[in-house]
Amino acid sequence: MFWPILVAAGLLCRAVFALACLTVMAASGWAGDTATSPSTSSIQAPAKTEASSASGNLVGHGGPVKAIAIDMARRIGLTGSFDYAMMAWDVAGDPPKEIQRFDENDGAVNAVAFVPNGRLALSAGDDGALTLWGLDDGRLLHRFNGHSAKVVDIAVSDDGAWAVTASWDRSARLWNLKDRKPGPVLNEHKGPVNAVAFSSDGKRVFTASYDGAIRLFAADSGEFVRPVFRHGWGINALKRLPGDQQLVFGALNGTTAVIDIESGDKVSELGTSERPILALAVTRQPGLIAVGGGDGRVRVFRIGDYEVLEEYQNPYGPAWGLAFAPGGTALYIAGLDDFVARWSITPRDPFEPINSPYPRRFQVSEGSDDPVDQGRLHFARKCSICHTLNQDGKNRAGPTLHGLFGRKIASLPGYPFSEALKKLDIVWTEETVARLFELGPENFTPGSKMPLQKMTDKSQRDALIAYLKTTGAAQLNGAAPARNKGTDK
Repeated sequence: MFWPILVAAGLLCRAVFALACLTVMAASGWAGDTATSPSTSSIQAPAKTEASSASGNLVGHGGPVKAIAIDMARRIGLTGSFDYAMMAWDVAGDPPKEIQRFDENDGAVNAVAFVPNGRLALSAGDDGALTLWGLDDGRLLHRFNGHSAKVVDIAVSDDGAWAVTASWDRSARLWNLKDRKPGPVLNEHKGPVNAVAFSSDGKRVFTASYDGAIRLFAADSGEFVRPVFRHGWGINALKRLPGDQQLVFGALNGTTAVIDIESGDKVSELGTSERPILALAVTRQPGLIAVGGGDGRVRVFRIGDYEVLEEYQNPYGPAWGLAFAPGGTALYIAGLDDFVARWSITPRDPFEPINSPYPRRFQVSEGSDDPVDQGRLHFARKCSICHTLNQDGKNRAGPTLHGLFGRKIASLPGYPFSEALKKLDIVWTEETVARLFELGPENFTPGSKMPLQKMTDKSQRDALIAYLKTTGAAQLNGAAPARNKGTDK
């Protein structure tokens, strides 16, 4: 196996830690990134599975799920995805029910959060904005702007008055949710800020960064108070434990540890992992910590003696987001799949099938010299997370590519194209698709949502176009594609 390197726009939901270890999410296609995976023996369609609809799973996104939050009291869940959407769920029953879908995000959704004492929710992501939503009607109520890079974490004060966001622009920012105005900017880190947390009274803010430091700030003024802890590796995840005495963090080198806030001493180290720790979840009752890593390994610890209670292993990892179900008897796990898996912690099932289908639609590898097969490989890796080729396929992060050839740019009904794209005079042909990847979207389609991506090798561009001509992309005005060796699943 190999674990390719995060490149270009890098739409993972935590920081530069992924450069060391994980599945590719390389910028590509017409509106998004791609992922490759451990190699398979030949080019093949993703395995069909009914696992996504297993009991309790949250099924409905059109791309990998990057974030999850659960409101224990109201039994409501939030999920954020690479498909630019946040969804709200009723998790009280089985199966869970979709409540709302929030589509007006301008980038992959990396973080979601509830606002206490109100029917409000927050999302944030690659667009650098924090967006406030009405849970009941799905309405966009306010968009907070100020970050100059993607936002990867959100924390909300217990009284629901303030939110704080962590961004790759090396800052954290406070936002007044009641007045809907920006607050102090927290600028002390030397690297991307990956995680944030409030004290229980909302007067203090803790930040964790790729620079390996956890820092403490005054919430009212944004004043830097002091460093809390220094770790030799980047810190990816941070949570406050019940009370105000301890924090738990997860790091790039696979370390998870509990630290004392006042002394800065390490209280307990919760074992180590061969892969970076990407996600943490904490529940006050019955007092548990969940830890998820880049290898798909999830462990549950008891707060107090920090004994490992249960462990779950998804060999097709990673675990990007974790949240305890109401009562703490189950855990929701988000990752590369288009759904969130629900794992029963207690009572444990005697046999636990792995929910993840493998290979996924974007996980194929070399195995043929046929240009069309090679083009299918490029599509799977560079386009399929964001695009479908089906006429009735749902938009993912980008629009369906069915009928692409001969279509004017930004003319497909039902997809929120940027105003800049609508003003371009481009018709998609073999030549213009080739130019898109030769020059990169930043030059050929300036103003688009697409991450930076080029295919400098002409033979790769030719192979991709050859494959597209055999699929629904060439299905225009009833014309059948020239060859149908496999279309989007």
